[in-house]
Amino acid sequence: MNKIRITRRTTMAGSVALLANPAIVRAQADPIKLATLTPLTGAGGPYGPVMAKAAASVVEEVNKAGGVLGRRIVLVSEDDQTNPEAAVRAARKLIDVDKVTAIMGTWASSVTTAVAPLCWESKTFLCTVSGADSITLLPHQGYLIRTQPNSRLQVTRVGEFILSLGAKKAFTMIPQTPFTQSTFDVLNQVLPKGGATHQSLIYDDKKTTYRTEVDQALRTSPDVILANGYTPDTVVLLKDLYRAGFKGKILGFAYSINQKLVDQIGQNEVVEGVYTFAPSSAEGGSAYEKVKVAVGSANPDPYTCQVYDHVNMVLMAIAVGKAASGEAIKDNIRKVTQGSGKSVDNAVDGLKAIAAGEKVDYSGASGPCDFDEKGDILDCKFRYEQIKGGKFTLVKIA
Repeated sequence: MNKIRITRRTTMAGSVALLANPAIVRAQADPIKLATLTPLTGAGGPYGPVMAKAAASVVEEVNKAGGVLGRRIVLVSEDDQTNPEAAVRAARKLIDVDKVTAIMGTWASSVTTAVAPLCWESKTFLCTVSGADSITLLPHQGYLIRTQPNSRLQVTRVGEFILSLGAKKAFTMIPQTPFTQSTFDVLNQVLPKGGATHQSLIYDDKKTTYRTEVDQALRTSPDVILANGYTPDTVVLLKDLYRAGFKGKILGFAYSINQKLVDQIGQNEVVEGVYTFAPSSAEGGSAYEKVKVAVGSANPDPYTCQVYDHVNMVLMAIAVGKAASGEAIKDNIRKVTQGSGKSVDNAVDGLKAIAAGEKVDYSGASGPCDFDEKGDILDCKFRYEQIKGGKFTLVKIA
């Protein structure tokens, strides 16, 4: 009888405790909320909607498989408008109102720089595709990783490609951005080592013509011009270079010189022969194939592949940490992405392995996701293309 009475008392006490602490019940039943903060509009508008779609596909698959920690995943998608002020407002809403555990997909470096302090102050984990070196130098306390190679690595590869084109005189035209100075610094180191000179100028990306700046650049007789802006201003710049009769080679980042730019210009002769450059996704891999299906594209861009990886990594880190918190993600994200665990390329398989007590090593649509102590991706391949007849043709992946 005593044993029965003790059991009943214990059961009743537990029930009373749960009633007295409804937060415990809610924590067990409430969904895990994650967010994408991507540029649905503005200069990054060609990328943000597809990035958000890829993230949603991962959440849908994981929910169909039972969720994480027995809880459903809810994905909240907001528009950063490729604008720091708008991004801060959206991030504040995601953190304070939606109570998300992680924010994924910030694109422009200026946006990530503005949003990051809100994240580390609230212990909300941030995954970004921004490349400015300064981002991982922020005091983010481990609450940030980026799958995009930093600007030093990217611009080093750009400089090497410029040299491979046989350039002797290179000129960079760029608006003021968080990576402008580091671009100059890196190219001023890399190009002279290969026997080329480098000059540069900063232009106002709100102007309707750059003919004065183009004339200034052409007075140096460059054989390669690096057009290093965003899509709207690069449209104007390429037209002005064509009108000025520039016959040398033009190179730009693929995030600005894209199909939208080609369609907007509408004159193949203006963009004919222009080279583009971007970090390369893990083409041919099974995760990359999943992204192709998810977004309905035969050639998903690197940012979409990276955000797909963000969601997979975050969900597995939550599972390993046994808690839906930014701190759990911070403490465990490297445990699921680098090491000697079972190789996985999606969260569904990874979550099954974790539930079985196995360690996992995620390699995704953007490639191996290995990070240094600052949160920088350690290495990746790069894709070089050239526009021919209005179409992008592969030059090489290296």
